[in-house]
Amino acid sequence: MLICNPITYYGNYLNIRIMTNTKYIFVLGGVASSLGKGIISASLAKLLQARGYNVTIQKFDPYINVDPGTLNPYEHGECYVTSDGAETDLDLGHYERFLNQPTSQANNVTTGRIYQTVINKERHGDYLGETVQIIPHITDEIKYRMKILGEKGLFDFVITEIGGTVGDIESLPYVEAVRQLKWELGNNALVIHLTFVPFLAAAGELKTKPTQHAVKALLELGVQPDILVCRTEHHLNISLRNKIALFCNVESSSVIESIDTDTIYNVPILMHEEGLDSEVLKKLNIKDGKTPNLTEWDSFLKRLKNPLYEVNIGLVGKYVELKDAYKSISEAFIHAGAANLCKVNVKLIQSENINDDNAESYLKKLNGILVAPGFGNRGIEGKISAVKYARENKIPFFGICLGMQCAVIEFARNVLLMNDANSTEMNKRTEFPVINIMENQKEIENKGGTMRLGSYPCKLKTNSKAYQAYGKPDIEERHRHRFEFNNQYLQQFIDKGMIATGNFEEKNLVEIIEIPEHPWFIGVQFHPEYRSTVAAPHPLFVSFVKATKENL
Repeated sequence: MLICNPITYYGNYLNIRIMTNTKYIFVLGGVASSLGKGIISASLAKLLQARGYNVTIQKFDPYINVDPGTLNPYEHGECYVTSDGAETDLDLGHYERFLNQPTSQANNVTTGRIYQTVINKERHGDYLGETVQIIPHITDEIKYRMKILGEKGLFDFVITEIGGTVGDIESLPYVEAVRQLKWELGNNALVIHLTFVPFLAAAGELKTKPTQHAVKALLELGVQPDILVCRTEHHLNISLRNKIALFCNVESSSVIESIDTDTIYNVPILMHEEGLDSEVLKKLNIKDGKTPNLTEWDSFLKRLKNPLYEVNIGLVGKYVELKDAYKSISEAFIHAGAANLCKVNVKLIQSENINDDNAESYLKKLNGILVAPGFGNRGIEGKISAVKYARENKIPFFGICLGMQCAVIEFARNVLLMNDANSTEMNKRTEFPVINIMENQKEIENKGGTMRLGSYPCKLKTNSKAYQAYGKPDIEERHRHRFEFNNQYLQQFIDKGMIATGNFEEKNLVEIIEIPEHPWFIGVQFHPEYRSTVAAPHPLFVSFVKATKENL
């Protein structure tokens, strides 16, 4: 049983001493961004889960956008969507992939949402005329969001990742909230600081000064880290660990090495070998002599690292220069590849470069083609050309969201001979709007959080490849779109060989299309990649990779 100290409440300052079993772990970063706070958080969560604890992770992002839904992928990578319809940071995808449990809107909070809530409260009179300030009002709201998951009584540990780096102006209220909570929660809170230990080739040695300065910056804000996780390209020797410990006020055992590795799925194993989970439990005064049960994880890694086959799959999209734009798809291929004992080489292909005349030169050496989701007209004709090449040459094809819509447009143009067929997103005056805006989207003006978002049920036809993949007629998948298949043309498609094998029956929306005469040709309106995890690879990705393997 995990035990917390009682807390009291003073006015606006949430010095709450509530009886609770939840422990709070805060993960902050210093020196540079992109050091891997999300992977460290997910790895620690996995290790604690493997010991039998209930764990959840949340991400606090300092930017003022209300959510990532309106952010360009070049700015922020992919927008991840939860089952309850929240558009969130891509790190939530890592949380779900590692823990195999869903996240929700409560797991991702931005500065925009914090300020929006506080301003709304002020407008409603909730502060009774007080001057609204960063402290206590903004920090109180941050602390409330940090604790809300723990106060439900469902979790032993709540791990909170703070985006950005210590020293960023926009991160200051979050660090202050952590400082307050660490004091209020006493031994029930812990701070992990992820820093960088660079290797200078000219000097031939690792340098600890950036880590020392990162901790100093944190100390100036009143927060003493309990554990340091040091990202490095070379192993830290005992002398370096002791030096970091001495200058940063931590025990030597609390200096954890996070060395570069060939796959993020190695990180939980490396962190356990470094003793991160044991150190966390020790710092939180939890006696636990159990060893994490990582049998399934080890089995996955064994399959991942020892493939019997190798396939090349083309991912056709317009954001291919930015790998994080298709992060969930890339990870889903890793999961599905391991399930098939197959190494999947994902070839990123810029859709703007493809047309009917040169498609073969880009696509002929591929065992499968996936046309990626997206928005807007840029690169759309190249995606349609890629669909055409896959259909005519019997190459396994997988279309996701806009990729499915491209498959519909291509079939309409080249099989139904509707030369002007298009989506009204691309051409509002098209003669054949085979993809049309959804009825409930026509009057919407605001862009953020207004699409068809989250999980919806889908009924599968039993004589379909989709049904063969799922093994059941009723499924539920996550969506993020405004446009849908236009049922006005459905019968014409069926007559020529493209059928709807999945439907949202309540609104009669086509969710899955297939060409039965093709070896493997499936387009889905939803985003299956969001539900793929290490423990449960997505069945459509598993089936697709299997088809590409058979195409060797």
